[in-house]
Amino acid sequence: MARPPLTLAALATAAVPGLEVRAVRVHTRNSGGSYDAVRLRSSDDRELLIRVPRDQTAETEQSADLLALHALSDGVRAMLPFELAEYVGQAPVDGTRGVVTTFVPGLGRTADELTGSDPIAESVGLAIAAVHNLPTGFIGEAGLPRRTPGEVRDEVVALVGRATDTGHLPAALLRRWEEATDDESLWRFQPTVVNGQLSADSFLVLEDTVTGIVGWSELGQGDPAVDLHWLLTARGGSAERALETYLLAREGGADPHIPQRALLYGELELARWLLHGVEQRDDATIADAVGMLDALVESVHDRSSEPLSPETGPILTVGDVERMLDRTPQLDAQREPAGAMLTDSYDFTALRRREADAEPDASMTAPIPLDLSDWGDAAPESKADPDADPAHASESTDDSGASRDADPAQRGSTAADAADGAESSFTDSAERSADDQARRNSASS
Repeated sequence: MARPPLTLAALATAAVPGLEVRAVRVHTRNSGGSYDAVRLRSSDDRELLIRVPRDQTAETEQSADLLALHALSDGVRAMLPFELAEYVGQAPVDGTRGVVTTFVPGLGRTADELTGSDPIAESVGLAIAAVHNLPTGFIGEAGLPRRTPGEVRDEVVALVGRATDTGHLPAALLRRWEEATDDESLWRFQPTVVNGQLSADSFLVLEDTVTGIVGWSELGQGDPAVDLHWLLTARGGSAERALETYLLAREGGADPHIPQRALLYGELELARWLLHGVEQRDDATIADAVGMLDALVESVHDRSSEPLSPETGPILTVGDVERMLDRTPQLDAQREPAGAMLTDSYDFTALRRREADAEPDASMTAPIPLDLSDWGDAAPESKADPDADPAHASESTDDSGASRDADPAQRGSTAADAADGAESSFTDSAERSADDQARRNSASS
């Protein structure tokens, strides 16, 4: 049962000595999410967020996120061109805890919107590159995961093996993925700092500038391609500009096989969906996964495009992968999507259910070709405007909890402010409702 906003506001005052709350706003629906969350405005005009986990999975997720935020020290944060939430305090409640952090302003965008124009696409590319360019020393000091290329590949091999053991993985895909994991050249990369769960949901934007990235529970050192696979399926007209800007900002640190590994990670999401169905003994999920795997096989046989590696055959176009992965659920039942700190109305502890009988609009799935043949040579023609005035941008979120059970990014409808029954002083009732947020985090050429 959801905790009332005023109860959470009172909990926040217990968590933060001296805090005086003068306005509150629901930051989640009353049901269906992993957290009860309320946005607060203090008497000294600070904007804060308090979140209380609803189950053990969410509590574990929150603990990992706090560990990551602690590891991201002031010195590290100064190297990033965007804002991160800061821990403020916590208080026990009903066997768990409420955690108060600063509120990161900004609007959520779909992957297509994040790549819809050069300025915003460049800001996205710069933001991702900034994370990957961070010095890796703090990762080990904080005890966060550090994966070598060999360990990354071993994890992929293990995933393919588990999928094979289900008896449902087509032989053509097994061969394709094994050829990719056997290709030594594909796995020659320099591990970097990675967010680990980056998706379109992770970004907060004002005007055409990324103002924040939320969701850091998978922070570690590993394969930078993990943070890029969602970008390869973005259909915005400036998707290539985001990739080019990213590469330029890496200053030669990006290996030439990042696109191929990112694509592989996207395809492996189908394997994860299959495994989830088997683990849950959900025949409908298994059938859904098998259908998408079969469609992937058909596309591999029928199309010729960028390979996963020199030894593999043809792969999918952007549209091919999108048409299958648009309906693929969130793949890790133990991990909350990166946008969780933006809005919490979606049930992040369960995999996103397939939209029943929903056929994708052809206009929404038409692929745009991403020419990766000159990966490493292209450079953006312009930069995001660093002086963009965010004053006219509305704040992020569907604080009233626009339904994310159907789609986690139907954001923006305001909620009734609750403070002794009085109307909140928040005035952004015209907050934007972004549709089709949190499309599948998949990859394609």
